Amino acid sequence: MMNLNIAEDLPLCADVPLCVDLDGTLVRTDMLYETVLLLARRSPTSLFQLPLWLAKGKAEFKRRVAERVELDASSLPYRPDVIALVEEARGEGRQVVLATAASATVARNIADHLDLFDDVISSTDDVNLSGHHKADALLERYGEGGFDYIGNHWEDLPVMRHARRAWLVSDNGHLRRAAARSHAGPTWIEAEGGGLRSWIRALRAHQWVKNILIFVPLLAAQEVGNLSLVTMAVLAFIAYSLLASAVYLVNDMLDLTVDRRHRSKRNRPFAAGKLPISHGIMAVPVLVMLSWGIAAFLPVQFMIVLGVYTVVTTLYSFWLKQQVVVDVMLLAGLYTLRILAGAAATQIEPSFWLLAFSMFLFLSLAVLKRYSELRVTVTEGKELSGRGYLRADLPVLLTLGGGSGLISVMILAFYTQSEIVPEHYPARQWLWLVPPLMLYWVVRIWMKVNRGEMHDDPVLFAVKDWQSLVVFGCMGVMFGLAAMGLKP
Repeated sequence: MMNLNIAEDLPLCADVPLCVDLDGTLVRTDMLYETVLLLARRSPTSLFQLPLWLAKGKAEFKRRVAERVELDASSLPYRPDVIALVEEARGEGRQVVLATAASATVARNIADHLDLFDDVISSTDDVNLSGHHKADALLERYGEGGFDYIGNHWEDLPVMRHARRAWLVSDNGHLRRAAARSHAGPTWIEAEGGGLRSWIRALRAHQWVKNILIFVPLLAAQEVGNLSLVTMAVLAFIAYSLLASAVYLVNDMLDLTVDRRHRSKRNRPFAAGKLPISHGIMAVPVLVMLSWGIAAFLPVQFMIVLGVYTVVTTLYSFWLKQQVVVDVMLLAGLYTLRILAGAAATQIEPSFWLLAFSMFLFLSLAVLKRYSELRVTVTEGKELSGRGYLRADLPVLLTLGGGSGLISVMILAFYTQSEIVPEHYPARQWLWLVPPLMLYWVVRIWMKVNRGEMHDDPVLFAVKDWQSLVVFGCMGVMFGLAAMGLKP
């Protein structure tokens, strides 16, 4: 949304070109960070070369990175207001120039895709075209007041001083006041950046519900009245959640291109350009340090589990998520790892039955999530980008996921008749009702996903679905009655 002011009174001139900045102006993102993340996803080992390239200068750094990636210009988050100004200028017969500090490769790629620019001025091997360098280049071409300019950053102020007319894409009050001092009457364009709500979405705070699994060993051992153990479990929950959020940030930043092609994931804060990638990169180490700082107050076994989670999720982000079948097995393992984290924090040894049940149940849910994603993309006539699955894999995933769910129910049924049950559940007759309830839930979610009626993460679906809540509530009642020894 543009706020117009006295600059609107300037006469239009077909001979005055409109020069448009790229990073943060034409697009809601920074192309340097975008290309570095593309490089990190394509070739993680190349990241070790970044300091060597940077030592040769920022312009050379940008060129080296851009040469090694394939940018999908069609998926970038463009600003409609800026595009509208460009189209308006073209309609008036004016020359439109993309003037950017990005590498020539990136700038030309975007210009060719949009087909709205008559010329491109970008960084060269020797000059990083930002700030005074950009101002000098435009002055040399067009002279004082011989061009209009759209920018968004402090480094654009030297350019605006020499422009006939200027637009500033920013909500920063300090920057706006500085722009007003450097140029008579710039026009404001609202940046519409993300605030606290966007950060909550980016951190996936709603996904923290999965970490409730940390409390399962405590519940299974019927130690919920032990304040010391409950405190340990709560600290473990917070530490695990903070680290999980850091992982989500890394995943989102590495999956920008893939997410932007997805009908719902394209609205994620980083994919949509609502949050700066640079802020996400800075947030990751902060979250990791907070997580490990809390973990330092817990048993060393929990820190080991947290270390395993860190290593495995890092490998998953950079490589394993693209390996067919391995990815869903790993996701299932990460769910079970949460139970092990709770056990390590409270020093309660989980039973074989609990781990076996959780492994097969979560394998079913992991496959269900991948099956749902693949089914949606097939319906849209596409393939599942960045995952390695094909439409021919749908029947296999259906069989694997449904079968794993049924095996988990079978393990639960065997557990109710095992010799260790009477120690914790004197009235175990109540537990006979649990497997049928679990069977109903497993069959129901697979029927819903096969009908295309469920697109959420299955765990989040269960939290929001009233029938799932009733099923789990009834199961909780059954376990409670059995634990209290109330005979039916």
